[in-house]
Amino acid sequence: MRYTKRLDEVGISDIGLVGGKNASLGEMIRALDSKGIRVPSGFAITAEGYRYFVEAAGLDRQIRSILSDLDTHDMRGLASRGARVRKAITDAALPPALEEEIVQAYTSMEEEYGAEVDVAVRSSATAEDLPDASFAGQQDTYLNVKGRQELLLKVRRCFASLFTNRAISYRQDKGFDHFDVYLSVGVQKMVRSDLACSGVMFSIDTESGFRDAVYITGAYGLGENVVQGTVNPDQFYVFKPTLHQGYRAIIERTLGTKVKKLVYRASGRGTRQAPVARHDRNRFILNDDEIIQLAKWACIIEDHYGKPMDIEWAKDGLTGGLFVLQARPETVHARQQEAVLTTYVLEQQGKLLVTGESVGMKIGQGKVHVIAHSSEIDTFREGEVLVTDMTDPDWEPIMKIAGAIVTNQGGRTCHAAIVSRELGVPCVIGTGTGTRALARTDAVTIDCSEGRGKVYEGILRYRVDEVALKNVPRPRTRIMINVGIPDEAFIKGQIPNDGVGLAREEFIINSYIGIHPMALIEYDRLKERATGDPRIARVVRAIDKRTEAYEDKRQFYVDNLAMGIAKIGAGFFPNDVIVRFSDFKTNEYANLVGGYLYEPVESNPMIGWRGASRYYDERFKPAFGMECDAIKLVRNDMGLVNVKVMVPFCRTPREGRKVIEVMREFGLVQGENGLEVYMMCEVPSNVTLADEFADVFDGFSIGSNDLTQLMLGIDRDSETLSKISDERDESVMRVVKKTIDFAHSHKPPRKVGICGQAPSDFPEFAEYLVQCGIDSMSLNSDVVLRTRIRVADLEMLGLADS
Repeated sequence: MRYTKRLDEVGISDIGLVGGKNASLGEMIRALDSKGIRVPSGFAITAEGYRYFVEAAGLDRQIRSILSDLDTHDMRGLASRGARVRKAITDAALPPALEEEIVQAYTSMEEEYGAEVDVAVRSSATAEDLPDASFAGQQDTYLNVKGRQELLLKVRRCFASLFTNRAISYRQDKGFDHFDVYLSVGVQKMVRSDLACSGVMFSIDTESGFRDAVYITGAYGLGENVVQGTVNPDQFYVFKPTLHQGYRAIIERTLGTKVKKLVYRASGRGTRQAPVARHDRNRFILNDDEIIQLAKWACIIEDHYGKPMDIEWAKDGLTGGLFVLQARPETVHARQQEAVLTTYVLEQQGKLLVTGESVGMKIGQGKVHVIAHSSEIDTFREGEVLVTDMTDPDWEPIMKIAGAIVTNQGGRTCHAAIVSRELGVPCVIGTGTGTRALARTDAVTIDCSEGRGKVYEGILRYRVDEVALKNVPRPRTRIMINVGIPDEAFIKGQIPNDGVGLAREEFIINSYIGIHPMALIEYDRLKERATGDPRIARVVRAIDKRTEAYEDKRQFYVDNLAMGIAKIGAGFFPNDVIVRFSDFKTNEYANLVGGYLYEPVESNPMIGWRGASRYYDERFKPAFGMECDAIKLVRNDMGLVNVKVMVPFCRTPREGRKVIEVMREFGLVQGENGLEVYMMCEVPSNVTLADEFADVFDGFSIGSNDLTQLMLGIDRDSETLSKISDERDESVMRVVKKTIDFAHSHKPPRKVGICGQAPSDFPEFAEYLVQCGIDSMSLNSDVVLRTRIRVADLEMLGLADS
């Protein structure tokens, strides 16, 4: 066979013959089948077949003539010339020898699978998926193709798709000659994911470049909806280091809307869109065993190729089996210099207009340009912010000149995300209402720097910081980071650091849960009371809306709290991550859904029922039990034993012992599997009785904010007294030193750190802590590097307490 090859006859060295996509499929069939990777069989029409077709039909001279003097920024000219080229190719007849080989290869598939076997017909360009130029999505794919005549037509259309407007533009701007790129066509047995689900996964986090996570997305039906961004898919993260140790390390599950799916047409050929039933939208497409299997496959494929990979997968609805449809190198982070850390910092606040998934970590801005259809793209001007429902490859000529991009639909593996990531254009996807919310806005600033994509009104000031990481010293004093938002963990974990000194549960509960824990525990009782009480009925409806994927409302709380903690734990693994148990005040708890039913009204909640005093109180103890369950899930099931815990606002040693006992009652045992329990030092009694507290806890973390307000008798929320409240007051400085001295003189010595705001705000306070011999400082991420350098200098000069 000169013009066709079975997929199991080719490998990765055959890119010049069958293109990157087909070469990779053959490579996996030949090398990874023994490791459990399943790839549908099929055949490839070689690049030699494409060349033979072009030469036999006299198309090369015709195409060069049409594309001479092409300006890719002239949208109308590009569209007109592209259409002429494609028509010439589609109208040309296949040479008899080529047609005969294609029919013969398809007949062999019919002998295996039955007459008119359904196949996918995919383009595979010989220059695609190179480390510095991804051609992903540039050529066409046809699904559910049946019969020989239909196959031959789709092959010609694939050949023609080498000259789609976006492919012509992409190649020309990347510096490829149009005839240096040839096309192979893959013909592959369809996986019946129209009856199940499919999607895309990466063996690396697509936004931060964090290499220790597998990122999986998917939706119901055939995979084109996920790739093109026409649905908001489910998303999953799996942590690779503990997955390799045998843990079920699913550290995040995010439910997508998945409102439609691509399925087979009733006629038996081609595809159509179909609605997804509400019940199916409100459940995850994959179970945990399937998520783990896909993640393991991603790791196997990555190990085989020796680089991060972008992988398409599908589940067969007839057999229930999972398959890999293609794998190509990830092209964005592979090109980045790891020796330099670049961070974008927004310096002004503005009106928040809309939020969504962030793509990249940059900030962009410009004049808003809402476009409803690709026919309008010629009106777009360089530097504007493109706002649309979703993009497909036809939009690429304007995407590369956009100041930023905002879409209503799509997940982080959709077309808009892939292209904007490669182009380095900040993009916010899946906003739901972006086109409507920004329709009357003149200019916006797009912020993707903090994990969640945010669109602000107006042009806001920002800065770009670059640090050569090899020049950052590592002092003896541990320099840690305060983290509250889990979505920031993979980014902030790449800043040189010694772990997380304070991870606040309150941020996770507010953002991921939003419901009072007791309202979830007593959900059934509330449901009974809702019949006669409109206020409680509203609470029940709000709970139902947020927890639709969970019958067990208690498990909703545990899972979401655990996933938020786990993402932080994974981002900083194996360094310590100290998670502070919930420290909401009563008025803050009351603001959660259903909170007013369980919280007393206090005149001064700042020094009221908070912290440790809640955990053993029967009114809150079951809720604290869920926090313990979340920590157990993170440590025992996900393997993140670097996660430690901290008890806030513990007023007496007796209270500390009661908390330790309640933790044990819920199965969270101090010392078991290396579990350390720290205490926030923020009440004056914590200092005066430090030796007794040291008998209970493994270490201290000074909370300078609360300690200052209680030492000076100042409500830290009081604007009137704000000028008096200062952590650098002599009284505060003295008790900080006493705490460090007490901790270090204890037998055995206890570690002591600080996680309050003071060392972040005041460099001189940080210097004082070093002189006192503090073991660690946990700071806001934006001051970590300069503090690390300053502390190293102090230690070198001998100013630190040894």
